[in-house]
Amino acid sequence: MPANYDFRFKNFCFVALGAAIYSFGFVYFNMANKVAANGIAGLTLVVHALFGLNPTYSGYLINLPLVLLGAYLFGKKAMVYTIEGISLLYLFIWIFQKIPFSVDLEQDLLVVSLIAGIIAGLGGGLVFRYGGTIGGSDIVAKIIEAKFGIQLNQALLAFDIFVMILSLTYISIPKMMYALIASFMYSQVVKLVQNGGYSVRGMMIISDKTDAISQLIMEELGRGVTYLKGEGAYSGQEKQIMYVALSPMDAREAKTMIRELDEHAFVSIFNIDEVMSPEFIASKSKYRKQKNKKS
Repeated sequence: MPANYDFRFKNFCFVALGAAIYSFGFVYFNMANKVAANGIAGLTLVVHALFGLNPTYSGYLINLPLVLLGAYLFGKKAMVYTIEGISLLYLFIWIFQKIPFSVDLEQDLLVVSLIAGIIAGLGGGLVFRYGGTIGGSDIVAKIIEAKFGIQLNQALLAFDIFVMILSLTYISIPKMMYALIASFMYSQVVKLVQNGGYSVRGMMIISDKTDAISQLIMEELGRGVTYLKGEGAYSGQEKQIMYVALSPMDAREAKTMIRELDEHAFVSIFNIDEVMSPEFIASKSKYRKQKNKKS
């Protein structure tokens, strides 16, 4: 089934809000303190430092051919929020440059880089969460992935490294370290905002006491358990593998219960980005057994 790229007013508003937040941090923290940025936005800072061209103009010039290429390769509907995000981002950058405003942080570049990363991550996370992007580097990465088989995140990382190296033409290596701190904060906040603070653990359990463990998880935690068929590559022995999605608190309790039932059980725990199910409540299952309170 093809992806649904229909226009939604809510998405449009949040992409616009995210672009405004990102551009605010970009102008008043990155530009004002000469802290490098990643992606196409970082490339516009390089052009601004070397040639004096306003990031708004260079942003539009760099992104225009990339957007046209993306529309040709991926379809016009798929580019609706991308075009909005990029257009509004550089429009807001132009507007904020006209508004006299400064934040006095006593030239503490560590604080500047942390705040720049947090603000950029908040804005970027909103844009990504509602289907947009804020730079053509995503388009470049998708093309590289399609043509050369390089994974999307690796292509984005390579592009960011390229931009950071170029940034050394106008900033020193110590300042580059602050830019990397801002970039790290950006990635963490984007992940948090994009997932909406969503925190779920997946658990794979291999045990000889499958029935007892699954029954305990269902009764005590109120979580559904799925059986998967598995076979040991070395032993050739068939096993039932239990899969369950849990909240972080449930995962801690499940580990304790499993260890008490079968200390030889193999348990693998991993993060889940999202669960789509009307029955699944991330924080606490409605079927969870209530503990009797002591009077």
